[in-house]
Amino acid sequence: MTSSRVLTGITTSGTPHLGNYVGSIRPSVRASLAPGVESFYFLADYHALIKIDDPARIQRSTLEIAASWLAAGLDPNRVAFYRQSDIPEIPELTWLLTCMSAKGMLNRAHAYKASVDKNLAAQADPDADISAGLFMYPVLMAADIVMFNAHKVPVGRDQIQHIEMARDIAQRFNHVYGEHFVLPEALIEESVATLPGLDGRKMSKSYDNTIPLFTPRAELRKLIAGILTDSRAPGEPKDTEGSALFQIYQAFASEAETTSLRQAYADGIAWGDAKQVLFERIDREIAPMRQAYQSYMDNPGQVEDILLAGAAKARQTATPFIAKLRHAVGLRDLRAQAVQKSAKVAKAALPSFKQYREADGKFHFKLVDAHGHLLLLSAGFEAPKDAGRAIAQLQAEGLAALGSLQPAEGVGLDEVTQALEALKNAQ
Repeated sequence: MTSSRVLTGITTSGTPHLGNYVGSIRPSVRASLAPGVESFYFLADYHALIKIDDPARIQRSTLEIAASWLAAGLDPNRVAFYRQSDIPEIPELTWLLTCMSAKGMLNRAHAYKASVDKNLAAQADPDADISAGLFMYPVLMAADIVMFNAHKVPVGRDQIQHIEMARDIAQRFNHVYGEHFVLPEALIEESVATLPGLDGRKMSKSYDNTIPLFTPRAELRKLIAGILTDSRAPGEPKDTEGSALFQIYQAFASEAETTSLRQAYADGIAWGDAKQVLFERIDREIAPMRQAYQSYMDNPGQVEDILLAGAAKARQTATPFIAKLRHAVGLRDLRAQAVQKSAKVAKAALPSFKQYREADGKFHFKLVDAHGHLLLLSAGFEAPKDAGRAIAQLQAEGLAALGSLQPAEGVGLDEVTQALEALKNAQ
């Protein structure tokens, strides 16, 4: 039995680089192999539309990212690997959650606030060039997560707020419509490396300092040769602290290999030699995957089939769940209302027992038909529990428990029998 669900989203906004591999792809693929975990991995192409208006780029990035994850060992038979836009239940759930989301909470989202602050600093309208998509981003992310009731969501520290918002929205929905959603938790892996780029800053497409994950071998060597180093000559001891080259090596190397390069730094290894060591270590890990990546890139139909199969798997959960949520909020088949009304009318039309207390202090009961006409009247009982016991016996045994009780004037035993049978059948 599955003990937990983990969900990871990958925005289709660019070409995967070594930083993506070390920080997300490699640890996620390893985590997908853990027993007792049901994993969902999706290509967040709806999210990409918020910041990219180049259709060809989104399509290309979708293929590159899918091919990268598959080449890195993600097994689509073991996990649900799908494209966000192939799950129509996601935008529908986004609207249901939008109606539960406080605008004040969304006003405090970091990405939106940063854009507003930038406009204010430029003395522009606070919402200049800010799309509703950016503003509603946290709600779409919440829908991605709670659609599959994920327990854990691996994210960077900059994304923790979005998980907290997803919890708030889900909690509000649960409060209004009943318990439907698991409250997700952010999974922060402190040990996951953040790679420096070619210029020493964090490797990021924004800084144009990345090393593409599956760049050809010759290009990989050229890019590594361009990593920024200091001016220390061969033979001079070199510091590992703050060395982008050493940090990248450390993310790929074993502890023994790292210790060896640290000693080489102390011994004054030439920067050219150090870069060669780095190139060989990265290529040793990436080369076996590079061929698989290229095969997927050359066969986009194969990738498409894998993603569609993953969507079908994911929708086995999403489709019945959105139907349940639609019913919860009142988006229901009107014929069901007629059935419910008929059931209520039928229930109301049953005979019934009425208990009451007379002036003499004794407890009585009577059996009336669906229209309130008296069928049977009891003698007095000293305690209400005695009257209740007699009623229960009548309901269970029918006329056999009638004893000295007599039908009301003008009422036949068959009418009493039918009333008792109707009550018994309704139980």
